[in-house]
Amino acid sequence: MKLPDRKKISGIGPAVLLAAILLLGCGSGRRLYQLSGQTMGTTFHIKVAARSSSGLAKLRQAIALRLEQVEQSMSTFRADSEISRFNRLEAGQPFRPSADFRAVLEAARRVYRLSRGAWDGTVKPLVDLWGFGGKRPPETEPRPDQITLALKRTGFDRIGFLPDGSLRKTDSSLSLDLSSIAKGYGVDQVAETIRAAGFDDFLVEIGGEVRASGRRPDGRPWKVGINRPSSRAAAAEVIYAVELGDKSMATSGNYRRFFRIGDKTYSHIIDPRTGYPCQNGVVSATVIAPSCTLADGLATALMVMEPEQGLEMVAKIDGVEAFVVRSLPGQGLKRYFSPGFPPSAPF
Repeated sequence: MKLPDRKKISGIGPAVLLAAILLLGCGSGRRLYQLSGQTMGTTFHIKVAARSSSGLAKLRQAIALRLEQVEQSMSTFRADSEISRFNRLEAGQPFRPSADFRAVLEAARRVYRLSRGAWDGTVKPLVDLWGFGGKRPPETEPRPDQITLALKRTGFDRIGFLPDGSLRKTDSSLSLDLSSIAKGYGVDQVAETIRAAGFDDFLVEIGGEVRASGRRPDGRPWKVGINRPSSRAAAAEVIYAVELGDKSMATSGNYRRFFRIGDKTYSHIIDPRTGYPCQNGVVSATVIAPSCTLADGLATALMVMEPEQGLEMVAKIDGVEAFVVRSLPGQGLKRYFSPGFPPSAPF
């Protein structure tokens, strides 16, 4: 997903915020300010429309703190994070989650059930087996018995949600990776932080996941572009753009991370139900929803599902719309839209 006027940020470390940058003003007396930095292994960009920069210094600090809290809960790269402690948990042991961890798991359980298992936050053993967990891709396709064994270590329904608020695993080997939903949650939390600071007109983006509120300084809606789903496409190349107001949008794609064995291509999107990389031809899925947490999870689920099946699921969820792109041999890209998906806007 692409935002207008995005600038690359260099640096390392979570939630590194750069200084507020005055971008432009307009006749309304409001100006557009930008905050940028790094978090969750990616970059973020925040645009705020305001009459002055008053309060932005405190806002930068509040956002940095909130992103650090979310990352400390969800990062599998931190040995002391909440998710890492959960993954080391023995079966049957009670786990008292933070409000953040519980909220994400509740959303994750909803997406798991809505998609009938097409999204599953316990798919990490399969991701690792196929070489997308940081290891080198395999030189040959994993054996069926290896996939069967990895499947036995997955299953979001094997996490128990107890009435007292605690969690339990039914299998010690079960592990979580919430990367396909945690960025969306981070977007939502930053948006709430900005609103709590007294700003109503803003656009938040973390790693391509977006939440909009209010309008730009010129009074027009925020405009967001969706990247063309091709490994050969430039980062700024847009296939579709929408005007986004008081909604969230997330896009998932498989055209950047893949490998080949012989003449066969394997993408990093794994079908949790079969254990194999998806071969349904879906190359991009975009979801507009009330929360970015929900949009993020559903976008990944739509990558796994057949387009018609995915749009049927979306039709049953209030306030959610979707746009799916499929690559068909000899036919190019085919687009699928839910009935209420916004019309394309000039970009």
